[in-house]
Amino acid sequence: MKKKELLVVLGAGESGCGAAFLATQKGYAVFVSDKGKIKDKYRTFLLENKIEFEEETHTEEKILSASEVIKSPGIPEKAPIIKKLREKGTPIIDEIEFGLRYTKAKIIGITGTNGKTTTTLLTHHILKKAGYKVGLAGNIGQSLAYQVATENHDYYVLELSSFQLDGMEKSRIHIAILTNITPDHLDRYEYKLENYISSKFRIIQNQTSDDAFIYSADDEITATALKSFQTPANLYPFSIKTKVEQGAYIDNNSLIIKTPNSTFTMFLEELALQGKHNTYNSMAAGIGSKLVEVRDKTTRESLADMESVEHRMEPVAKVFGIQFINDSKATNVNSTWYALESMQAPTIWIVGGQDKGNDYAELYDLVKAKVKGIVCLGKDNQKIIEAFKGLFPNIPETDNADDAVRAAYRLAKKGDNVLLSPCCASFDLYENYEDRGKQFKRAVRAL
Repeated sequence: MKKKELLVVLGAGESGCGAAFLATQKGYAVFVSDKGKIKDKYRTFLLENKIEFEEETHTEEKILSASEVIKSPGIPEKAPIIKKLREKGTPIIDEIEFGLRYTKAKIIGITGTNGKTTTTLLTHHILKKAGYKVGLAGNIGQSLAYQVATENHDYYVLELSSFQLDGMEKSRIHIAILTNITPDHLDRYEYKLENYISSKFRIIQNQTSDDAFIYSADDEITATALKSFQTPANLYPFSIKTKVEQGAYIDNNSLIIKTPNSTFTMFLEELALQGKHNTYNSMAAGIGSKLVEVRDKTTRESLADMESVEHRMEPVAKVFGIQFINDSKATNVNSTWYALESMQAPTIWIVGGQDKGNDYAELYDLVKAKVKGIVCLGKDNQKIIEAFKGLFPNIPETDNADDAVRAAYRLAKKGDNVLLSPCCASFDLYENYEDRGKQFKRAVRAL
């Protein structure tokens, strides 16, 4: 590799800084450019590691002179600098693609519209409990590239968003998990579901006959698309509706996992993460763990002691008999559907944010059955109000967590739930879904 080969990193967040660090180790000349303001911890990191950077601007001449560009997943294709790089023919990849060039570890990659975070954390939990040298990265945890530069893992469990997969060309995922596909992020995919489906199926693009593809047989979009996206990998479907020859299914209130070398059985009531959606997540993670030969005892213990994920159906507090639940990570219709479906008490639903092309009609019957009141939390709530005004003539509108929590509290009675499950992105009012969830929890505790 030429010492002076210039690699430009666009975006100085977790992934960008990790990629820049690994690139300096591998002998590249590195330049980091962020159109926004760089967070203090990342600016300090770049300075300490003597990595050249700029913020609140893009110096086009320098960026366009790069031999290769690593871009943050959050930068859309329509960004002017990306268009110019594409016109020039400059290779643009994701930090994941870059990191995977320099590791021989076995890769378990997990994507899907919903459930990917829980499945990723659960898979990592099982492998770590088994004593494996395993890293957690991707859309969660520490940068993969930074871990590749500083650690020596035998396995990586990666949560992969569609945006990250879009920047992966040559990477090979040894065990690919696709939890489900429902319409999401369509604003980034020309409002075409087929484009989003193609993005998700990139997770199997370089698999071989030695690899595995784990997917939901109950998800109609996935099952239909699989006919078009052929893979030589071994298929491991999971289902709560039908038995499968290899993969996972339910029989007599037990979770059954069948792989070529084993059959694993566990009572559903033993699973730490309850609810239909979490059964799917446990199935996917369980198959993955058996394919890397984790012992049954360890798999069972791990599925039984996994703690719930923050901002995903997270119980916050009970205030005068009213249970408040933080599901801020629910940023699409399907995710909120699972949250509402799991409610066992009358529910006040806090919903709203940056709409991504949602069709709220899909929730109408469920809302009618489960919800006794709605509170909007967002800048523009008209679409939500139009969808549900037939059920609730009075829908309070709020633009901060404190007001939303107080409005929901006034509508609730002892024994009710108050569920924050926004169904929308957070960027109209918050930095991200974590920020929204934390402010919700703070507001609840301030009651």
